[in-house]
Amino acid sequence: MLGSKNSGEAGKYYYIFTRDLGMIHASAQGVRKMSSKLRFVLQDFAYVNVDLVQGRDFWRVTSATKTSQLEKITKRPETFKIFTNIARLLKRLLAGVEPNEALFVDLLGGLSVLEKISVKDAAPAGGQGPASGWRETLHNAEAVMVLRVLNNLGYIGDSPTLKDLIKSPFEESMIFEISKSRNHILRQINKALKETHL
Repeated sequence: MLGSKNSGEAGKYYYIFTRDLGMIHASAQGVRKMSSKLRFVLQDFAYVNVDLVQGRDFWRVTSATKTSQLEKITKRPETFKIFTNIARLLKRLLAGVEPNEALFVDLLGGLSVLEKISVKDAAPAGGQGPASGWRETLHNAEAVMVLRVLNNLGYIGDSPTLKDLIKSPFEESMIFEISKSRNHILRQINKALKETHL
């Protein structure tokens, strides 16, 4: 779930990035009522299994269940902020129903890595304390995730410098290795975002 907005008296309209359909918009009627069983499942930025039926104008959620994955990512303000930034980017770049399983798998991998990063895991930045190193590690994680989203959507060309970051499976180790090429990565991201014209 990449976000939602209220619809009608007690409904909601959701932005959902799916493995099989890509980005879709779906409604759920009565979900804001206290009696709704879906109320606590269909949360923004949750990773859930959703059953849908296609209506004339948009999809409709018929049922949903939790997956127990990515439940901690929204509980820390720092990781939640990164997740919302990535969600905003995807909503901006993905238009219409178009499956992109590679992007879905990559995003899930990146968010799983982001969720696992803790203060004690982060290498101190320039000899500073662990909290400072943790923040730098989170910034690096966000940079790699944005780079890989843009690459999956065809906005990053062949670059020998970035090859390992965009072609290898998403692993935690790559986040700790990018500090030296961070400026180059950010330049590539900014260039790609300009090219989207969005």
